[in-house]
Amino acid sequence: MKKVYFLIIFFAFLTCLTSCVDVEERYDFKADGSCNVAFNFDMSHAVAVLMNLMPDSVKSTPQFNMRKDTSINFYAALPDSSQRKLNSQQIDLAKKSTLNVNMNLQKNVMKVSIDHQTKNAGELQYYLQNLTKLARSSQLKSVTQTTRNIKELDAGQVIGGEDFYIYEVTSHRFCRIIDKSKFNAFLKKTQSTLAMAKALLIDAPYKVVLNFAKPVKKVNNPKAIVSADRKHVTLVTNIDEMIKNPSVTNLQVDY
Repeated sequence: MKKVYFLIIFFAFLTCLTSCVDVEERYDFKADGSCNVAFNFDMSHAVAVLMNLMPDSVKSTPQFNMRKDTSINFYAALPDSSQRKLNSQQIDLAKKSTLNVNMNLQKNVMKVSIDHQTKNAGELQYYLQNLTKLARSSQLKSVTQTTRNIKELDAGQVIGGEDFYIYEVTSHRFCRIIDKSKFNAFLKKTQSTLAMAKALLIDAPYKVVLNFAKPVKKVNNPKAIVSADRKHVTLVTNIDEMIKNPSVTNLQVDY
């Protein structure tokens, strides 16, 4: 019974700490207007910290020896009840997305990502505005859960994050502005989790990488780094900086 209790606490805590993970957004803009988008979430550091808190008797259980390295269609990860609620555009979005899970608790590995390809700027904007809604409806039960005693890992908390950005995407501009009221609501809701993560020295690095087929004309964020050939833009920050100044993640790139 104690082993099951520890397992439930571990996964419940890990789920809570999904707001305190390494996050990377990557956009590869092609000359034809299409774009490959990848959201990568690495919870390995949080897992390593929590594993140190677990007794050896729990670490030796089959549950903690579970391994997953798989890719599935994002639409397939949605419960039937959620699939029925989607409109045609959302179904198309989900079917064109791939969910990747790499988990090996014994080696402190826990990574989740979602990849998607859009044909044009309009599709990209729709994708960014709707990904969170879809992710909140998804569950990773089929790829992360190997026993009914382990709490489900909610993909909405891992992949979708919080919906606090306003996007404007055209054929020559990528722009997003943080909604401070929504961001402050997120901070209020997660303040105890963030405090716990800070106490455990779990940071929350955040990186945005945009690659372009031709040199960009203008970047409005002074914190963003533009490569020598002006085809790559990188913005690196963390949750502490965002708390002090939410606008640090605002970004407009004209290309």
